[in-house]
Amino acid sequence: MASRKLRAIIFDIGRVLIRIDVRRAMSGLAAGLSLSPEEIWGAIENDPRWPDWQEGRMTPRDWHLHIARRLGTTLSFEQFTEIWNRVLDPQPMQDLSLFETLSKTYRLALLSNTDPIHVAHMEAHYDFFRFFPVRVYSCAVGASKPSPIVYLEALRGSKVQSSETVYIDDISAYVEAARSLGMAGIHYQSPPALMDGLRDLGIQVA
Repeated sequence: MASRKLRAIIFDIGRVLIRIDVRRAMSGLAAGLSLSPEEIWGAIENDPRWPDWQEGRMTPRDWHLHIARRLGTTLSFEQFTEIWNRVLDPQPMQDLSLFETLSKTYRLALLSNTDPIHVAHMEAHYDFFRFFPVRVYSCAVGASKPSPIVYLEALRGSKVQSSETVYIDDISAYVEAARSLGMAGIHYQSPPALMDGLRDLGIQVA
């Protein structure tokens, strides 16, 4: 597997670099409502405007107003933003030394289906972002994984060919989408398994 010459490594963010706790955020939104956190998440995830929110066709304030009306909450925009960001665990999943090591040899990029509220929070609060000069977000590109558009944008930003790139994601279908474009892929399952996957591709991690 180490026969290809790799020049770039593209990481997903959620559940690969940052733990995601949907219930923590939904519990905040559920306060004072008759709906359970699970019911609220189901309503949001299946909302017809969810793709518009994830792909940048709604502003944060429009999303807040839409959800407030949908759920019947009286949360201010500031309160909503704070609760919305509770889904992101403050402690990163990977040690900074990994990215410091990788960045010396490879171009590092982020590729995530995410929204503007989370982007602003993540870029302000997680130190590892400084090792990723290329950051491709669905809300900025106007498309979500597994659309080829987002992968090709990450390749363009990294100035590499697909054959020179490995993509890492916790969702196997998104890894397969990257492989279909010619990239190497690692289905993320745990930090030790990630290290093994990188080593299998000939990437020095320690």
